[in-house]
Amino acid sequence: MNIKRRKYEGTNDLASMIQLARELQADTLHVIDLPYRLSSWALEELDNVGLWVDESGRLAGWAVMQTPFWTVDYVYRPQAGAVFHREILKWVDRRSRETTHTHYGQPAWYVNAFADQTERRRVLEQAGFTDQANAAANAWSKVWMERTGQQEVPSYPLPGGFSIRPLAGENEVLAYVELHQAVFQTRNMTIEWRRRTLSHPDYIANVDIVVVAPDGRLVAFCIGWLSETTPGKIIGQIEPLGCRVDFRRYGLGRAALCETLWRLEQHGVESVYVETDSYRNAAFRLYESVGFQVIKDVAVFGKDYNLPAGP
Repeated sequence: MNIKRRKYEGTNDLASMIQLARELQADTLHVIDLPYRLSSWALEELDNVGLWVDESGRLAGWAVMQTPFWTVDYVYRPQAGAVFHREILKWVDRRSRETTHTHYGQPAWYVNAFADQTERRRVLEQAGFTDQANAAANAWSKVWMERTGQQEVPSYPLPGGFSIRPLAGENEVLAYVELHQAVFQTRNMTIEWRRRTLSHPDYIANVDIVVVAPDGRLVAFCIGWLSETTPGKIIGQIEPLGCRVDFRRYGLGRAALCETLWRLEQHGVESVYVETDSYRNAAFRLYESVGFQVIKDVAVFGKDYNLPAGP
């Protein structure tokens, strides 16, 4: 397969990028939530996206330097094999060093791989990426969890004075961004990013859920995403979910999650998925308590780029 890289042309390429990920869903972690991830501000810099096409101009692979997540999202057709994978990782190396002292740079970048993707893991290790499950400090691994649509969704009534409903569109973008930033203690979420999610063709407003406190503040959120990977088969994903620290004792995150699950089921999902850290933290326990089960282990490979550039 003769493959060459071409320049990313902005939103015109997004649909084909998502379609390729859907075609390769079995080998790709981020598929259902791509409308959310590909709306991030990292893509405002066109050079943060690499596209590769075959001799007919068909998309053969893509990669995005996802600065807000410290992660490289990438997808490639397996027919091209390890050689193409190495080319993508060489591009990652170059782009990582180009962005070192810019708004888009990070001192380290991470890549996800399913535990059973032996060849992918081998190529990552050869390219200098290290499985973070074996890190001496801050060991890190993830899991991919599934909840079937046939399960009954638990009901968790809200405390008095609280209410739950879909986000009020553009009118609440600013309030949502402030909430998101407070929950994750980072300014990564931006007004422009959130607005792009609202205008994405795959966005469904009634599964974009917020919890409102008695004083009118937004205090928790949960967004559901849907994807029809094959005709008639609809699957969903939760991304993201959060609650203000000072409101977590009320179970509002659980209520938002269950409301979103119930609404996803009204859209006919066969299964709902979520990605979370594998250690037994609060998020893992929450998902487990409402019927999610681990179906795949996810390895996190990292590479330190906070080093002098080579010759």
